[in-house]
Amino acid sequence: MAYKITDECISCGTCAGECPVGAISEGSEHYEINETECLECGACAGVCPTGAIEN
Repeated sequence: MAYKITDECISCGTCAGECPVGAISEGSEHYEINETECLECGACAGVCPTGAIEN
């Protein structure tokens, strides 16, 4: 199951820089993960300062 970014996201962009396939982009309210591109590696979740990324 692909990772998801919750409303706890503060739109800092740290996660986008860590994604090896570029599956994370800035959305209208916060960053979003493209579920079809996500490798489920967890690199993004490990760097999120607010813990807004969950599997």
